Amino acid sequence: MAFTEVILVDDRDRPLGRMEKLKAHQEGLLHRAVTVYLFNPQGELLLQQRAEDKYHCGGLWSNTCCGHPMPHEETASAARRRLYEEMGLSCALTPVFTLQYRLPLSNGLVEHELGHVFFGVSARAPALNPSEAMAYRYLSLPAVLAQTRRNPALFTPWFLLTLPDIPARFRNFLRLKNAG
Repeated sequence: MAFTEVILVDDRDRPLGRMEKLKAHQEGLLHRAVTVYLFNPQGELLLQQRAEDKYHCGGLWSNTCCGHPMPHEETASAARRRLYEEMGLSCALTPVFTLQYRLPLSNGLVEHELGHVFFGVSARAPALNPSEAMAYRYLSLPAVLAQTRRNPALFTPWFLLTLPDIPARFRNFLRLKNAG
């Protein structure tokens, strides 16, 4: 894993400093993150299967992409950057909600993040970066919910945490998008 710094924050998302990404996950320190849920025009969610050699959760299925803003990078820019780096896609993204979570991972690392969640819609097919993702698929939200209930071990912990709220938030996102 390349040396990358994350932005340490307090509970109100105020920056406290920087730390190397792996060390922040080893120590379980709260840091800023971005999460993208991208849908096709039919309302199906684009899922990715994380590359096997990721530093955590390799081979598990998750939302479209995730990442961390670089120091002095806005969350919206980081979300667009990660969408392009991981999935080869560019499209408009809308900030939808923010949440904080602390999830211990199977390899001893801790995801303690203040996550900024973005939604977008694109008809384009992804061009996966093989160092980030090894497969993708589009599924309806009811199908994703059913699969996570049947086989939760196949999915990342943060995806399992956020997914139950996504259908209602996506309906609201579409309503606001169509009204605007």
